[in-house]
Amino acid sequence: MITDNKGQISAEFLLLVGSLIVVMLIALSFIASQNELSLAMSAARNGVYEGSSYASSAIYPTDTFNDYSKSDYVMLVPSSVEIVNISYEDMGYDSNFEKNHIQFKVYAHSSKDLDKKELDSIGDRINYNLRKSIALTFETTKSTNKLYNPVFSPHYIFTTANVKWV
Repeated sequence: MITDNKGQISAEFLLLVGSLIVVMLIALSFIASQNELSLAMSAARNGVYEGSSYASSAIYPTDTFNDYSKSDYVMLVPSSVEIVNISYEDMGYDSNFEKNHIQFKVYAHSSKDLDKKELDSIGDRINYNLRKSIALTFETTKSTNKLYNPVFSPHYIFTTANVKWV
């Protein structure tokens, strides 16, 4: 008796190709998520360095500028802030926005002797620029408020913790 084996290789090939497509789709999903976080971290770094590198050239609202002019002159003089570390923490799934919540933390050091109010103001400027940079990167400026808090991307919601001064 002669058996016909011609259909066997086609079935094995289709099973192999189908399995590879499933594996590639799963890997693509993971890679896209990691790419989104990498883009956010890169944007955060740019924003942090922009926010920490300028003080006198910063654009302040009129009332804030007047307040700094009267009492906090040191805020209008270029500050020497060194960024020690920028990190993020996955805060889990946010059911309000139906996205994963990522919180950025910035650690900085100032060589000037600044009081808590001045450090908080510089920290607010750093965090504002961090969030703004992410919003510009993902083109989501219209889906957030004027302080860019929170900021959105296709799969994440981003917030910032207070800058830690070390």
